[in-house]
Parts: sequence; structure tokens; C-alpha cells
Amino acid sequence: MNKELKLAIVGLGYVGLPLALEFSKKKYVMGFDINKKRVEELNNGFDKNLEFSKKDLKSSKKLKFTSNKKDIKLANCFIICVPTPVDKIKKPDLRALFKASKIVGSTIKRGDLVIFESTVYPGCTEEECIPLIEKFSNLKFNKDFFCGYSPERINPGDKVHTISKVKKITSGSTPEIADLVDNLYNKIISVGTHKAPSIKVAEAAKIIENTQRDLNIAFINELFIIFNKLNIDVKAVLDAAESKWNFLPFKPGLVGGHCIGVDPYYLTHKSKSINYKPKIILAGRNINDKMGDHVAQELITKMKKKNIKIKGSKILIMGLTFKENCADTRNSGVKSVIKRLKKYQCKLDLYDPWVDRYDIKRIYNKFPISILRKKNYDSILIAVGHKKFKKMGVKFISSLCKKKHVLFDLKYLFCNG
Repeated sequence: MNKELKLAIVGLGYVGLPLALEFSKKKYVMGFDINKKRVEELNNGFDKNLEFSKKDLKSSKKLKFTSNKKDIKLANCFIICVPTPVDKIKKPDLRALFKASKIVGSTIKRGDLVIFESTVYPGCTEEECIPLIEKFSNLKFNKDFFCGYSPERINPGDKVHTISKVKKITSGSTPEIADLVDNLYNKIISVGTHKAPSIKVAEAAKIIENTQRDLNIAFINELFIIFNKLNIDVKAVLDAAESKWNFLPFKPGLVGGHCIGVDPYYLTHKSKSINYKPKIILAGRNINDKMGDHVAQELITKMKKKNIKIKGSKILIMGLTFKENCADTRNSGVKSVIKRLKKYQCKLDLYDPWVDRYDIKRIYNKFPISILRKKNYDSILIAVGHKKFKKMGVKFISSLCKKKHVLFDLKYLFCNG
């Protein structure tokens, strides 16, 4: 393929939108999404994820947003960036990926290139997605069209490690295509790329990045459970341990989002298909999946120690997103905390300045509050470490509580939790 690549980004969420904006600094890009409301908002300069401003969206003269499949027919390089979550029983949910593959399959022409960025298990691209593209295009893989895989490394809410400042893994279905994909991404990645020897290697690398982090957090979360039962200050223990140069500085907390709480299940799914049941990976997932219950129970324990009546108590939950400084509520660990506290018949107020209030209404069947009233709560749980909470200060947050109260600072913004 020696022709100039004309790009169409398929999927304009947390991954596709930043990619489209970055590429549009270098060349014309067509951003496609089946969500008409999302496209309309972007064309009006509004990103509901709060990752980009109106100025960011309007300043690019080489980027067009569309929900019309006809608009991407002129492209010859399609980059698929759609979500790959898990279902209710923690199995890979590939419906969006398969739908995107079918759309691209019905659009591509002879000689075109399809690049996948969505996180999948090793083998998924070539064994699941490519056959769909072949079926809907009537073209032959690696003869009539080609494929690349470059897993996303987007970190929502992070204004330091932005897309151009994080090294990118690239790969291709042939050596020539691998070079082409690598050269394409090198145009926008200032810190360079790592060209993997195969698509499967690139898929596997992405999966283990987040699985490793999940296991590290699971270890610290287990320490959180043990030391709380021993009545030992968890943060003090970690501060002491971190005085050694090779102790990894992880903190306990709720694990959620579109990567860390999901990707390990993609790896274990593939592993089970070859008759190997992972032990360490699933053990880590089990700890992190149940962390919400432990946090809720720890809050209740702290309240009982202060002789605060549990039933009917007023509790403020500060933070509803899966991580700090972003609007993303996908797979948020806070949900399990709220579910557990409801069993104690506590009266909960939900507060998060980042979230879309209608998203919260859909998830929890109640709107988040927007006004914080003083001397109103028996307990406050700081579940997410937003900078906005840090700026409020511990004195102000404490003023929201009644005289006898519990302030559970899970993220150690101000105290030892």
C-alpha cells in the first residue's frame, strides 16, 4: 500500500475522539459514530465526557463528525475504537466490536486497511473480527484488504499522559503493513512507538498491562482488609514500606472503569478456552470485585464505634466516577458500595461535580445533589479523589457533618481513612 491514507475513526468515545483530534492536526479525518446524539453534540462543540472543550472541538478544520455510513466510503484506512466491556457474568461483550466490524466490512474497498484499537483477548482480531469483515465485504484478508492492531492507552482525566505522550504499540497483518501502521502512528506520537512482531503479541501486551495493575491493587486491597481487622493504620504501614526504593507505591481503593476491572476477564476467558483456569488473576479480580462490600462494611464499623445509629443515618457519598478527575462512570466501584449501604437502610446523598446528572439518575434511580448543606450528615465517604474535593479542604467537608460523625477518606486526600 503506497497510497496516502485517508482516515475514518469508527467510535467517538473516550478513545476515538482524542485519536481523531490528534490525527486531524496532521491530515483530514472523518469521525464516525452510530450515536446520532453524540455526533450532534460534537458538531456543536460539546463533549459530554468533559475531556475536550468547545475550543478543542471547533479549532480542528480537518475533522468532520458524522453518523452517516456513506460519509466514510471515501476513506481507505478505518480505525475501530469501540468499547469492549464484559457482561453480567463477566464474559467478554463483543457486540459493539462485531457491529463496527460489520459496518466497516460493508464499506471497505479493495486495498483498504482496517486498524483495531479496542482491547480484546489474544486472537480475537484475526479469529473473530476479520472473518466478519470478509463476510460483509466479499474481500479476502491479506490479499484484498489488510489489518493492523494498535491497542489504546487512553487514561481518562489525565492531562499529562495525553495520547501523543504515551508510547504506542503497533502491529500489522504482514511485515509491510506493520511498517505502514507504525509509520502512521509515529506521525502523532511524540515519544515513539513499539512495533510488535504480530497482532496477537500486541493484543496480549495490552491485556497484561491492566491485569498486572489489577493484581497490584488487589494485593494492597487485601492488606487494607487485614490491617483494618488488626486495627493498624493502613496508610502508616504503606508510608513506612514505601521508604524502601523498590516497594511499589499502590494505594487501596475501588477498582472499576473500562480497562482494569474488565481486561483480566478477557485474558481468563481466553485461558479457559484452552483448558487452563487461571488462579492468581481470578483471585485478584475476586478481591477487587468485592472491595465495595469491604469499604461499606468498614464505614458501618466506624459508625458503630462512635455509637451512630445506622438505620436511617444520613451518609454523603463523594465521588461516583470510576476514577478521579473524569466524568466516566463506567463500571464504577462506588456502585457496589452504595448497593451494600442501602441494605443497612441508610439515607444516601450522592455528590460528584464531574458527572452527568441524568446518567446518575439512570444508574441509581436518583439525581445527585448539587448543593452541600452544613451539619447534615452522620457520615461522609470520600470514594473518589477528585482534585475539586481536595480544594474544598477537610475543614469545609467536615462542616457538612453533624457533631458526632465519621469522615471516611478512602482516597487519603486529607487523613488516614
